[in-house]
Amino acid sequence: MKRSNLTLWLAASLVYIFLYIPLIIVVVYSFNDSRLNAEWVGFTLDWYYKLFQNEEMLLAARNSLIIAVSASLLATTLGTMAGLAIHRFRLKFLPVLAFTPVAMPEILLGVSLLLFFLQVLNLTLGMFSIIIAHATFCIGFVAIIVRARLQGMDESIFEAARDLGATPWQTFRLITLPLILPAVVAGALMSFTLSIDDFVITFFTKGVGEPILPIQIYTMIKIAVTPEVNAISTLLMLLTLVLIILANRLDAGMLQGDKKS
Repeated sequence: MKRSNLTLWLAASLVYIFLYIPLIIVVVYSFNDSRLNAEWVGFTLDWYYKLFQNEEMLLAARNSLIIAVSASLLATTLGTMAGLAIHRFRLKFLPVLAFTPVAMPEILLGVSLLLFFLQVLNLTLGMFSIIIAHATFCIGFVAIIVRARLQGMDESIFEAARDLGATPWQTFRLITLPLILPAVVAGALMSFTLSIDDFVITFFTKGVGEPILPIQIYTMIKIAVTPEVNAISTLLMLLTLVLIILANRLDAGMLQGDKKS
């Protein structure tokens, strides 16, 4: 192995160790048989049992799942439409409108949405405002994925459908949608992952009352990072990892489909 390659592998290994060691510690200490995380005492599953007996935490998880599913469905629908519009009309301002929430700092987006909900719409903050806020910044991610899928497709397929007398709706339903469906599903999984993990925008757009999982975790660690916090963090991490793997599998499937075609 060349010296440059060895240096590159070493640097990459150090970066990955720095990123994943804290996550591994969280997982390991979620099984620690001690309420204090100062040292390892022994293995136990009690913290997971207590977690599933915590009604407030279960309510927060339920609310977060409702928000994530609703926001991902809304973002997937609008993001797919945005991706199609960007690819078809090729107007310079459309990518700016769709992708700006992706590049904008979350704290700025959260404050902007808070002011918009309160001062412009006079909307009571709650789960509905969180769903709209999450869908707002997820639309850009879906649009990027769908647009990338469309750019790799042969335009002659759509021209052939139009020559054969297919209407725009028939072309979309029978040709375009089946071809971009893996990208749409991948965008939905990405939106769900971003929504259920989000803290900053949720913090600004959340009302008083219904608990939300990221906010609930933040409230718990104000006192101390207990094994119960580690347990819910481990489950959330596992859910996120599964969704990311599914999205990557779909992305790999799209690439293989393009090579075969």
